[in-house]
Formats: sequence, structure tokens, C-alpha cells
Amino acid sequence: MENTQENPTSQNPTPADEASQQAAAQPQAAGAAEQAAQGGVDQTVAALAEAEARVAELQDAFMRAKAETENVRRRAQEDVAKAHKFAIESFAEHLLAVVDSLEAALSHGSDDLAKVNEGVELTLKQLIGALEKGKVVAINPVGEKFDPHRHQAISMVPSEQEANTVVNVLQKGYVIADRVLRPALVTVSQPK
Repeated sequence: MENTQENPTSQNPTPADEASQQAAAQPQAAGAAEQAAQGGVDQTVAALAEAEARVAELQDAFMRAKAETENVRRRAQEDVAKAHKFAIESFAEHLLAVVDSLEAALSHGSDDLAKVNEGVELTLKQLIGALEKGKVVAINPVGEKFDPHRHQAISMVPSEQEANTVVNVLQKGYVIADRVLRPALVTVSQPK
């Protein structure tokens, strides 16, 4: 009988053969693992550098936005301060004509009462015009229902009008842009 197995030792390796095969494979595996590790480190370093650049970019954008916000806030505060400081400027300009008229009347010294009365009426018209330009409007509520937000009742009087109706205005009230500057002093009708 013929032996069909040509190399019986190759099929049944000895422990020495296995050790030599493993020793030959180890440098190849170590080299591949080292290359894989080096490639992973390079990728990690690149990703880290990219992340650091992005962080620096975002920090710069944040600081710029913060500075811009601070500048806007400061400018707004300055604008509000200027608005408060010069808010009355327009109103004061309108009153200057009234002051000029009063000074002219005092320096004229006329004995004619009719002319003085006419000058006072013209000056009053100037003053009312100046107040209206400043959005200050008189409240004259005769015949209206009593409104405690716009009127101040001094007394109640018997009247033919409906109860709580303004009968008489003792002193005009004034509003400035729909806000009560001074309530009108009024007498109100009593309930029947």
C-alpha cells in the first residue's frame, strides 16, 4: 500500500512548528496594529485641532456679539437720558412767545384798561395754543357723567339732571396725551 500522504509532518504540526509560525505572524500583526493605531492617533489629532479651531472661532463670535450688545445698550441709555433731558425743549419754545407778550405788556405801562384787557386775552390765546402744541388739553365736563379719574367732586347739589352728572366746573382740569395732569374741580348732581 502506498502512502497517499506526502508530508505527514505538515498535517500534524509539532509544537515547535506552531511556535515558529506564531513568531512569524506576530511582527506582521504588530506592524499592522501599530499602523492602525498611528492612523487613529492622526485622525484624533486632526479632529482635536479642528474642534479647537471651531471653539476659538465661536469664542471670537461670542465676544464680538457681547461687545455689540453692550454698545447697543449703552447707546440706548444715552438716547433715553437725552430724551429726558430735552423732552421739555419743544414745549418751552412754545411758551417763550407767551413770556415775550407778558414782558411787553409790563414794559408798555398803558393806562387804557380796554387795551390791557385785549392784551391779556391775546396772551391767554397764545398760552392755550402753546399748551395745545404740548398736547395739554383742558377738561370741561359740564353735563358729563362724573368720572373719578378725571374729575374731583367738591360738593353735591340738587339738580334736574340725572344723578352723578357734572353740574358746574369750579376749576378746569387738564390732560396731557390722555393722562390726567390735574382733575377738574366740579359740583355733581344729587340723587333724587
